[in-house]
Amino acid sequence: MTQTTQLSTDRLLLRPWRDSDLAPWAAMNADPEVREHLGEVMTREQSEASVRKFQEEFAARGYGWWAVEVRDSGRFIGFAGLDDTDEEMSFTGVEIGWRLTRSAWGHGFATEAALACLDFGFDRLGLDEILATTIERNVRSQAVMRRIGMTYDPADDFVDPTAPEGPLQAGVLYRIRRDAARSRPPHA
Repeated sequence: MTQTTQLSTDRLLLRPWRDSDLAPWAAMNADPEVREHLGEVMTREQSEASVRKFQEEFAARGYGWWAVEVRDSGRFIGFAGLDDTDEEMSFTGVEIGWRLTRSAWGHGFATEAALACLDFGFDRLGLDEILATTIERNVRSQAVMRRIGMTYDPADDFVDPTAPEGPLQAGVLYRIRRDAARSRPPHA
């Protein structure tokens, strides 16, 4: 795919990455509170490399991680999107995710962006199921997963082999099937 799709909600624009996103993205990834459930903070070089990888994967697959901005102000607030599960995991599929700067927490932006990503995954990609993962103690992300209609089964709990040894390895898996997504009210 040569052009990255944009998604628009009432308040957000999920769009291709821009050079102007690099500084706020790097600052976000250097924030220990943002990285609390993800591992070590990232250097600017690591953040820039992650954006290049996001762009390459999106170009190759037609989906991935969008930069998220607030439509009214144009302010970059993080990312949201869909990604293939890591090969090392004990399950396969496409998972949804998000990461927002602290100033964007508590405003419903993660839920709004996630609903747009679900619609894209089911309507445009034709997926039958979308997954979401996080660690056990990340209750904020689990709340978003429940708000967007995902369900949790303790039998799906897993140990993340890609995470450093310790509490970041204890993972939970949420799921939503296309038919369940159709039964929820539209986000827009």
